[in-house]
Amino acid sequence: MISIRRGSERGATRLDWLDSRHTFSFSDYYDSKQMGFRSLRVINDDRVAPAGGFGTHGHRDMEILTFVLAGSLEHRDSLGTGSVIRRGDVQRMSAGTGIRHSEFNPSKTEAVHFLQIWLVPEENRLQPEYEQKHFADEDKRSRLRLMVSPNGRDGSLAIHQDADVYATIVSPGERLSHRLRSGRHAWLQVAGGAVILNGHTLKAGDGAAVSDEPLLEITGTETAEVLLWASPFVARPRTMGCSSWSRTQKNMRRVGVRSPAGSWHPKKLCEGNSYENRYRRACAGGLKPKP
Repeated sequence: MISIRRGSERGATRLDWLDSRHTFSFSDYYDSKQMGFRSLRVINDDRVAPAGGFGTHGHRDMEILTFVLAGSLEHRDSLGTGSVIRRGDVQRMSAGTGIRHSEFNPSKTEAVHFLQIWLVPEENRLQPEYEQKHFADEDKRSRLRLMVSPNGRDGSLAIHQDADVYATIVSPGERLSHRLRSGRHAWLQVAGGAVILNGHTLKAGDGAAVSDEPLLEITGTETAEVLLWASPFVARPRTMGCSSWSRTQKNMRRVGVRSPAGSWHPKKLCEGNSYENRYRRACAGGLKPKP
């Protein structure tokens, strides 16, 4: 079974320095039918204007992957780590017992475009960690290049979850196949271009949840960049990855507000993670987000 999540249907946050699209519920965007998929909890497609960025904010109990598609993103964290992530770089941050960091665009002229993916860890309260590697475009052309795995095999980043994350760049008319191991599910995200997945046409921003499909066939209809995540079933986590989120899905009502229709929804899934608060902290910290 393949369920399509169209890019045009995603949640959106637009500020003068930020254009962010949310595949799953995040910050002020909430959809009870879009709370994640298996161990996936967040897929954000972010574009940050020159000199804009997110001020210091905290996370915990979440595996956070950052894939830069264009431009550069500067990262600083409470572990004393600082780096600039560029096209082809992948950063893995294990928030564990707690980590604070900032992310901003160091360029005064060029926007940065990146995907950020959050996964539930295999266990909570791990030691915070950070890792970053570069994967050249040539290494991803015409094949699914493993970039993240639970054991760091084949030169990939090691993650605290039974999940494999691949990337590929396919040309028009080119076909790639990937066989899912028994009991595993997949999510395919089109970062750019267009492909056909098992007969379904997907364009930039589209995603596809895959279950009970042993073989995936990806055909390029134009030059495309694609990410593929594969994992077994994972139960909902005890925590949601940010210190002010509710401890369990059931307790999310406690941080919610009642809508006019009478249904509950979180006003902010994470107060400390709201873009408005990040914006205020960015300005207070000396960053000058620009249009």
